[in-house]
Amino acid sequence: MSELAGPERSSRTGAADGRGSGNILELEDVRASYGRAEVLHGVSLQVSNGGVTAVLGANGAGKTTTLRAISGMVTAKGRIDLDGQDVLGSRPDQVARMGVAHVPQGRGTLDQLSVRENLLVGAYQRRDRKAVEAQIAECFELFPALARRQTSTAGNLSGGEQQMLAVCRALMSRPRLLLLDEPSLGLAPRTAEEVFEAIGRLQKETGLSMLVVEQTAALALALADTAVVLEIGRTVLTGPAEEMAGRDEVRRAYLGD
Repeated sequence: MSELAGPERSSRTGAADGRGSGNILELEDVRASYGRAEVLHGVSLQVSNGGVTAVLGANGAGKTTTLRAISGMVTAKGRIDLDGQDVLGSRPDQVARMGVAHVPQGRGTLDQLSVRENLLVGAYQRRDRKAVEAQIAECFELFPALARRQTSTAGNLSGGEQQMLAVCRALMSRPRLLLLDEPSLGLAPRTAEEVFEAIGRLQKETGLSMLVVEQTAALALALADTAVVLEIGRTVLTGPAEEMAGRDEVRRAYLGD
């Protein structure tokens, strides 16, 4: 899967070389508003190079708004650094050009276009056509269901197939950081597991850094190395994912124990 991550990463060594060598993303005391209504009141988190950070929280905790603040989609204050570069106040297109790909809640696929056409839209800024074709082939290897449906319009795909397509379309821009907003939303449990298994394989093989918002905590914690819990727009817990999964308050609130 050599083409699926950003061009500066090697396919099989990215994860081993990247983890522990600094942070690709840092948020400190981020506050964000929709008009006059402040939704984030102090969110702080980090994503390590080649790492995965999971963001947990109840509905209304500010998880989606956190991703939107990173992508420049809401008015925000505080500090948002991408690989040492201040991106606070940048437009969404500028953040995307810096190497951030955002898979929104609800997937956002182009329903009237085919699977293949959606992937080409994801690569619209690229001119390396041979590499684009190679990457499409790798997307189909990652999600074989898409290979079987590549000429089908996105609107005719199942929910799971649409989520697979949304992830692959984001990968076509060769991001350095992937933002995933509720990738299991609306999926049957087994389909959600399949999507997360594929995302896990992708991360291990490419070392692509990820920030994952997810309400199915067991899936998120199994994928992540770091976890953050938000409550009412604030960071209230952070730590290694394995350690967080063992905390009583996390298990009671998010793991059903």
